Amino acid sequence: MPDFVGAVDQGTSSTRFMIFDHAGREVGRHQLEHEQILPRAGWVEHDPAEIWQRTTTVIETALREAGLRASDLAALGITNQRETAVVWDRHTGRPYYNAIVWQDTRTDRIAAALDRDGRGDVIRRTAGLPPATYFSAGKVQWILENVDGVRAAAERGDALFGNTDSWLVWHLTGGPDGGRHVTDVTNASRTMLMNLETLDWDDELLGFFGIPRRMLPQIRPSSDPGGYGATRASGPLGGEVPITGALGDQQAATVGQVCFAVGEAKNTYGTGNFMLLNTGTELVRSEHGLLTTVCYQLGDAAPVYALEGSIAVTGAAVQWLRDQMHVIDTAAQSEELAATVPDTGGVCFVPAFSGLFAPYWRSDARGAVVGLSRFTTDAHLARATLEAICYQSRDVVEAMAQDSGVTLDVLKVDGGVTANDLCMQIQADVLGVAVSRPVVAETTALGAAYAAGLAVGFWKSTDELRENWSESQRWQPQWSAQQREDGYRRWKKAVQRTLDWVDVD
Repeated sequence: MPDFVGAVDQGTSSTRFMIFDHAGREVGRHQLEHEQILPRAGWVEHDPAEIWQRTTTVIETALREAGLRASDLAALGITNQRETAVVWDRHTGRPYYNAIVWQDTRTDRIAAALDRDGRGDVIRRTAGLPPATYFSAGKVQWILENVDGVRAAAERGDALFGNTDSWLVWHLTGGPDGGRHVTDVTNASRTMLMNLETLDWDDELLGFFGIPRRMLPQIRPSSDPGGYGATRASGPLGGEVPITGALGDQQAATVGQVCFAVGEAKNTYGTGNFMLLNTGTELVRSEHGLLTTVCYQLGDAAPVYALEGSIAVTGAAVQWLRDQMHVIDTAAQSEELAATVPDTGGVCFVPAFSGLFAPYWRSDARGAVVGLSRFTTDAHLARATLEAICYQSRDVVEAMAQDSGVTLDVLKVDGGVTANDLCMQIQADVLGVAVSRPVVAETTALGAAYAAGLAVGFWKSTDELRENWSESQRWQPQWSAQQREDGYRRWKKAVQRTLDWVDVD
């Protein structure tokens, strides 16, 4: 068997290709950003053609720089930004419209209407999700209703829908020339269209959004020896490699963090924050603003479920400081600047740029900075930005404890923001529990590689994956209980100031 497994990690801001050996060590990578298209306030789009081109380039470059060929890869895994919807022509591969990104809020009226007439309760019960702009179905409905010709094409079976995992697998396996139109259970569970119990598309939910079933990809397990096909020799890998794993990015990070036991949790810090708590084969329906989602399915085994707290804007708030406000020149400078002051000087920043996700689910919220005084400096704003990342995560931890009864002893963390040591220390202080970062911090790609490798026997079991995991750094809380509660009370007051800003019919 070849010595390596590859993983495409198609994220919100960039696409990377990573190559791992049997010990889970990185042996090659290449990464490229893609354009964030912002046509108007609340709208966020990507160019699917650019994403495919970037994917081709990062695969070719990573292999070349590592001195490897397709024949050196035992399998290929895919992980992706979830809920970002692509609709394209099955005959030409041309997108009918830009990908509508998970952060986009143009479907707020669609979501509000679902809750007004009771359909929202059906979606919660069947799909485990609240009606929200976050998920894919409303985006597909918007494209069907607003882009000329797409409705007719969908009825004819010419228009295909998928999250970006489906878009990439279709291209990698041939595109218009026999490409496989598939997705995995974790991505399907983020659409508002899949029944969590049957793991199939639900006709009643499809009817709510007016989406023809023939648009939808086939749903496969996350780790699947034969369900995704193989890459074409004419594609970027230059040879046939079996695609045997696919996971939405946050579920992939959960696998990469080897959270295979009930009660284990991880928090990924990227554009947004996403905390998942493994609940095993039991469907735990949230009463406190969390999502019930599929965590993973390995081959023919029963699906494993999770409670998830999804936060829209965390790392993106640091990007906002850099790109829109020009407070810093690089993301790394947020730590340097914030460290020049001992606290925020009373400032609270709630980055509700796309409304508030878990546990509030308020599309009417918008960002706010409160507590300003003449004393406030850019350093206080930078520190408040880091605190916002951490307080939003505490909101989710509180909800998880209420839903599951699980009290965390340690929080496993991963993603780009975990390179910010100050932010991780603040996270430990805000939560009052230890925060642990693994040696391989980019666990999203690693999880996709694990799913792919398990399917072909590259790794024999999840126990073998556990042996690969090791800790890089641990932060212990330093705040007193009084500091912790005073800070959280101030945060909750600031959140209230963001609500009811946008009128949603």
